Amino acid sequence: MTSTSATSGTARWTRPWPRLPVLRVIARSVLGAAATVLAASFLIYAALSLTPGDPVDQIVGQRATPEQRAAARAQLGLDEPLPVRYVHWVTDAVQGDLGRSITYRQDVTGLVEPRIATTLTLVALAAVIIVVFGIALGAFGGMSDRWRPVVSAFVGVGLSVPAFVSATVLIGVFAVKLGWFPTFGAGDGFVDRLHHLLLPAIALSLGWTAYVAQMTTAAVREQAGKDHVTTAVGRGLGRGLVFRRHILRNAALPVMTASGLTVAGLVAGSVIVETAFSVDGIGSLLMKSVTNKDYPVVMAISMLIVVIFVVVTTLLDLAQTVLDPRTRTTGGRK
Repeated sequence: MTSTSATSGTARWTRPWPRLPVLRVIARSVLGAAATVLAASFLIYAALSLTPGDPVDQIVGQRATPEQRAAARAQLGLDEPLPVRYVHWVTDAVQGDLGRSITYRQDVTGLVEPRIATTLTLVALAAVIIVVFGIALGAFGGMSDRWRPVVSAFVGVGLSVPAFVSATVLIGVFAVKLGWFPTFGAGDGFVDRLHHLLLPAIALSLGWTAYVAQMTTAAVREQAGKDHVTTAVGRGLGRGLVFRRHILRNAALPVMTASGLTVAGLVAGSVIVETAFSVDGIGSLLMKSVTNKDYPVVMAISMLIVVIFVVVTTLLDLAQTVLDPRTRTTGGRK
């Protein structure tokens, strides 16, 4: 009895706590994400500081006296060393103060906030198009020999055509010639905004849809050749049932990863599309701010893009931890 109790007690003692590996992965992912954001913020800040051109010219002009230029540099904090300026920026950014726009003469937070909703709506529409059509086309391409050449042709065209080219073609055909969509602006109200942003969303999602379709096709074809799928087909299970239970479920992890990465990249890709369609979002604001050397706005929007990308990729890592049993168990065993 004692031996049994001791044995069972030892078994309970040596059994790894099932939640510990997950907690370790979560902590490691969060710390890694914070370190990535901090490193990216310093690199972007340093790069903007070393960029040719002086933002003081936007305030006092190029004909200003040295005294006026010195006063403007002191007002912007440009007379301090780069590390000191960066520490001040991080301290203020943590408190919600992203600085003041040189061009628009207003707080960067108030300048960016109204445009975030427009960009997020555009990104959400593009994400829906990418996930729905990318996965559907990839599934057809992976399972059907008849559809595979069609999907391959779409993937080739979608990956090779830049976003600004597809935006120009869509504007010329569907907005100018057919008149189905407006040529510029984001619209007012929910329905009108969807009408205005649908064409930009298609232009933004074309290349990413091709990428997701390509990844889905590869994942589905790989799973379709597995032994357990062949066994399920040999047992007489229906084609749809085999696809849902044995192919799509196992192919979900790489497809989810590819879809998540595309969504993370949409915010950066919106810069070109918003400029082409004259949509007043953070993408077009970024382009104008780069042209005007409005570095506080450029820094804020660049960091917003970095944070969105890091958050999405971190969530993908955590989702893989939950969905993949090997990730959950290896962290708790020596």
